[in-house]
Amino acid sequence: MKTSTARFSDRVEDYVKYRPHYPQQIIELLKNKIELNIGSIIADIGSGTGISTDLFLNKGNKVFAVEPNNEMREAAELIYLKESNFISVNGTAENTNLEEHSIDIIICAQAFHWFTTETKNEFKRILKPTGHIVLVWNVRKEDDDFQNSYEMILKSIPEYNDVTHRNISDKEIINFFAPKPMQKESVANFQTFNSDGLKGRLKSSSYCPTEGDEYERLIQEIDMLFYKFEKDGIIKFEYETNVYYC
Repeated sequence: MKTSTARFSDRVEDYVKYRPHYPQQIIELLKNKIELNIGSIIADIGSGTGISTDLFLNKGNKVFAVEPNNEMREAAELIYLKESNFISVNGTAENTNLEEHSIDIIICAQAFHWFTTETKNEFKRILKPTGHIVLVWNVRKEDDDFQNSYEMILKSIPEYNDVTHRNISDKEIINFFAPKPMQKESVANFQTFNSDGLKGRLKSSSYCPTEGDEYERLIQEIDMLFYKFEKDGIIKFEYETNVYYC
């Protein structure tokens, strides 16, 4: 099994093209709940190709994008080449390489399940005394036949059951924030895909094989799923974006 820092090296292109972004409502939520403002210094931990970073850059914030995977980090550097508020950092959640007490808000989007127990001490080190931690996940909804069928396909992948962020419970997040109280909000989110897009969404996931019989089986099942549920050549892929903050 690949290490957590190398898992996405061979699927960066699909990740950039097919992973979901985050609703703009998150910015307003954080303005109201933790006083996010244009002067807030952001550390995006496990920033990947910059999908979550983009939310804050668009609002004028300086963002330190901390990413250990070389291919993912280099993709973000290319995307934000002309963005002066984007600072790329080769680091991990446990060793960010950021200065002590330099950060107003730590954002971790779709990354918390990769962190180790040493992360909390590192976050305390880099946060200002009045700083905040925000964890964000796009969670696939499972309240219709398409979403349930897609989940069943994923469960047939042995590695999926080991690495999915769905294994992280609210209790674990509460314990991470303790002794501070955790707050939680949810925002609706979605993507629309044609047949190639739905397959690309699957291939962007770290647990999806990239070749061989297992890969071919999955692609065939995704094709069948698409043609069973598509409307006018499109599938609506719905999420609930959960925001945990302290």
